[in-house]
Formats: sequence, structure tokens, C-alpha cells
Amino acid sequence: MRIIAMIPARYSASRFPGKLMQDLDGKPVIVRTFDATVATALFDAVYVVTDSEIIKETIEAAGGNVIMSKKSHESGSDRIAEAVEDLEIDIVVNVQGDEPFIEKESLEKVLGVFKTDFNKEIDLASIMVEMHRWEDISNPNIVKVIVDQNDFALYFSRSPIPYPRDKDAGARYFKHKGIYAFRKSALLDFAKLPMKFLEATEKIECIRYLEYGKKIKMVETTVEGIGIDTPEDLELARKQWK
Repeated sequence: MRIIAMIPARYSASRFPGKLMQDLDGKPVIVRTFDATVATALFDAVYVVTDSEIIKETIEAAGGNVIMSKKSHESGSDRIAEAVEDLEIDIVVNVQGDEPFIEKESLEKVLGVFKTDFNKEIDLASIMVEMHRWEDISNPNIVKVIVDQNDFALYFSRSPIPYPRDKDAGARYFKHKGIYAFRKSALLDFAKLPMKFLEATEKIECIRYLEYGKKIKMVETTVEGIGIDTPEDLELARKQWK
């Protein structure tokens, strides 16, 4: 089974433009993410996929592999689908460019899903981390996920899900970490399918898979990490890195 990692990287992020080129202890965030992904030694190859010449030059200067997008894309999945279309691979892992704290343990859990999926019923797998602070649960910048009894995703939202009508019912709340492992066929399907209203409303791309009946296996981890969506996240990342 040939497994690669793709790191989609846009320069003009809506909430924090240029965040991937911000300094994180002497290196840009995107280089830290690339280095951390390579360091796991889990992949046959690691690529950064971008439409930015600045990011391209930065990654190449750091010794990395870059694929330039030929088209403009609405999501990271679309960008990766274009990049892998002609590659001979089985599984592609989407590592968000703003996740410099990516680590081996979580990635191994996600990839392990496919090694036991002998009937190839799982289209993609991703990671969730339990949250306990209401400040995080109610934060619209943090994507939440709810799952069934077999840890297949039921829905993703920026709102608190489930809604705590009964606060003593024992609900657990999970943050969705932006790491996906796709079967190549599922990723190519995604790029061909039009966006529906749920994805457009929430601005969460993996909802498209659910809307079209794809199966997403969620894997629980206790490794929190820090995704850099805001300047405040960057300051927190700098403190943790040191």
C-alpha cells in the first residue's frame, strides 16, 4: 500500500492572511509543518501543494517537494485531488499547513484504519480530541464532530454538537483535528461532486463526503496540538514550541 502526505498551502488565508509564512522559532510555519510530517517516517513521499510562489520557493529552499496548483480551488481537498490524479498511490494524507505540531502517534492511528479495512468500506479517516472547556466547545473557529457507536462521523459543525439541552446526559464533545487520510478514489470523487448547502453554510469541506454518503472513520487521540488559525494561536504556538 503506497501512502503519501500532501500539505495544501494557501498564502491568502481568510482569517489570518500569510499565516503559513509567519515565523515559528526561526522557520516559517509551513516549513515547521513539512519538517514534522517528514520526521514521522510514515510516508513514501511528502509534498506541499500550493498556488503561491513564495511558499513554493520557501519549501524548495528547505529541501522539500512542491506541486503547483494549476487551477484555483475552494478547498484543500480540491487542491490535493488535482495534485494526486496521475500519481500511483493508494492512500493520501492531508496534513493542514497550519498544524506544525503534527506527530507520529496520531498519524499511525489514522493509517491503521485502512490496514484493517479489508473490504475497503471506509472512504476516509480523521482525528478527534475530546474537549472539556465550554470556551472551546462554543468557539466557532473550532470544528466539532459527533460520531455513532462505531466512531463513524455523523456530522461536523462550528456550533456545539450535541446541543446540551440536558447537561447531565453524559455528552462528550470532540474537536475535529484537520488531518484526513483518503482513499484516492474518494478524494477524486470529492473534486467532481458539487458543493451542497450544508457544506456551504458551515464552511467545513468534509461535510461534502457525508452529504454524498461517504463513510468517515474517526479516531480518538489525546494529543491536542495547536492549529494556527488566528494571531492568538500563533502566539500560543510560539510559547509551546519553546
